[in-house]
Amino acid sequence: MDGSLMRFLRGWLGTMRVALRGPALATATATATATATATATATASMFATASALAAMPAAPAYAAVAAAPAGSITLPTMPTLSAAPAMSIAPAGREAHVLHAFLSTGETGLDPAVASDIASLSLMENIFDPLLRYAYLSRPVRLRGNTVGAMPRAEGAGLSYTFQIRPGIYFTPDPAFKGVRREVTAQDYVYSLKRLYDPALKSPWLFLFEGKIAGDAALAPGKFGYNVPVAGLQALDKYTLRIRLSAPDPNFLFYLASPATGVVAREVVEAYGAQVGNHPVGSGPFMVGQWQHSDRITLLANPDFRETIFHAGVDAGIAPQDRALAAALEGKRLPLLQRIDVKIVEEYQSRVLGFLGGEFDYLEQVPESMRDMVMSGGALRPELARRGLVLSQFPVLQTYYMWMNMEDPLIGGYSKDKVALRRAIALSYDSREDIALLKKGLALAAQSPLPPDVRGYDAGYRSPVGYDPALARALLDRYGYRPGADGFRTLPDGKPLTLQMATEASTVGRLRDELWRKNLNAIGLRVAFRSDKKTEIIKASRLGKVMMFETNWVADFPDGDNFFQLLYGPNRDRANYARFDLWQYNQRYEQARLLGDTPQRQALYRELSQLIAAYNPWVLLTHPISADVQQPWLKYYRRHPVELTSWRFLDVDPAERERKRNGAFGATR
Repeated sequence: MDGSLMRFLRGWLGTMRVALRGPALATATATATATATATATATASMFATASALAAMPAAPAYAAVAAAPAGSITLPTMPTLSAAPAMSIAPAGREAHVLHAFLSTGETGLDPAVASDIASLSLMENIFDPLLRYAYLSRPVRLRGNTVGAMPRAEGAGLSYTFQIRPGIYFTPDPAFKGVRREVTAQDYVYSLKRLYDPALKSPWLFLFEGKIAGDAALAPGKFGYNVPVAGLQALDKYTLRIRLSAPDPNFLFYLASPATGVVAREVVEAYGAQVGNHPVGSGPFMVGQWQHSDRITLLANPDFRETIFHAGVDAGIAPQDRALAAALEGKRLPLLQRIDVKIVEEYQSRVLGFLGGEFDYLEQVPESMRDMVMSGGALRPELARRGLVLSQFPVLQTYYMWMNMEDPLIGGYSKDKVALRRAIALSYDSREDIALLKKGLALAAQSPLPPDVRGYDAGYRSPVGYDPALARALLDRYGYRPGADGFRTLPDGKPLTLQMATEASTVGRLRDELWRKNLNAIGLRVAFRSDKKTEIIKASRLGKVMMFETNWVADFPDGDNFFQLLYGPNRDRANYARFDLWQYNQRYEQARLLGDTPQRQALYRELSQLIAAYNPWVLLTHPISADVQQPWLKYYRRHPVELTSWRFLDVDPAERERKRNGAFGATR
């Protein structure tokens, strides 16, 4: 690696160390620098732009972001996976229509009823077919038929939907079908939706349907069976599916566009049992080629995929800036790609350096800590713009938060002393510092669980819990968390108090650890960090074995219900990692989910936000603004607000890729 680039990498890490002023941060920064050095050395051959990077200025100072007003808060009165052979990638000169992409974490498995991590969902939405999908370019987002010929007919005041499955849709071949070409039927969707209720699977997606489909109590634990009839879930004939609801649900059709509702074949599930997530058999535009778990996976265009022609429609609601893209796609048969090569790249440096070296075709959500390598001010760095790279900024429907386990004996519970401890932790968090120094300005302070642009978002709402370390210390003093001989606070009974925070083993993870250590130490709380892969932390979280963890939620559908359900009591073994179960919250949530985007629901959403502020199962952090960059040879790319990938619409220009590689990178090849 050119020394100038190495000096730059050291520079931005050093800037964070000085700005945070955390004494322990020097250790984390040294580790991060060593990681950056190793990464830079391994990828030196990728760069012909090292001389340009030498001219980069030091990381700029960032304007402080206004924090929510703080005030005096009144306490309430109350499986082993079989690895596929390693993937072989054709030399660049022989590549055709092949997309090179990465995922930031390893997939947990490709079973629609079970997987909920971003990596697995990204893969599954290209392998399996839900009934509905989102129109690619429509803004605001809208649904369209996928395996159905048209949007379903709504009957009985929104209580009944009838879906007509398109004939001639087939699962990809698998030995489970014993040589028979297997067509997708309405009964397959009945079976696939019933799998969400299977108590053996503990599906994290059951909350979308439980209690909503008429008669689904017949599938309750102790009664469940795949042959048990459900009045509201019926295949009327081979291609006709009828779903009846127990009450109107304004978001119901959104659920049927999620990867969790992708259709699977019963024969495949029964053939592979608990390992079905390692044997994905769908009917979508791509199928799995080679797969080396948590390392790389190849998706191949499904040769038996039904004819699917892109057609935007005259009333598609396409923004003016996307009309040329819609015209370029019009009439093309999807998918356009022959293959997608996906690598798992967990380290931020490796993603950015790999993209800049031409290894990946696009980079979504440029890591905040490496923003200065890609951007200058709010624009692409001039030397990268000259290479033809394209930058776009995208408001993600995503909320970052730190949850605390309400069932943990140290930090959980609803008594005043436990609420005071969690409140103090929330008051110690400085969103201005986080956004300015670690997020590099690419975020908004979260005031409620809802990010901007989801239905129900209230731009005028401000959380009553803001950065106020003095109030945090006063609360801890009042409720008996006294400083010990070593300066750190003890429990009210005098026993030692050490918070245990799970954390991801990455460069940015270590920097965030030091931000939390600095904030918590400032109010007298000792914290220890336990590092692991995020997939392992999530597994332990569902079992209630993690005390606290900083994570995020990306919208499954663009409505506030998808975020407020994260603290709904009956979801505590699923996405409610905080295991929060408060009857006042549950009652208001149940009322709100029956309503559309109305003033009545907005008032309930405010009350839910106030209850979160009162009991503090979460510390609300930020809503990210994603800086996305694409290579000049990538065609038809547009980030979707809800769907995680746009792979079935993308294409590459192989000649342009080769020309750019020989030009921009030729000096190092």
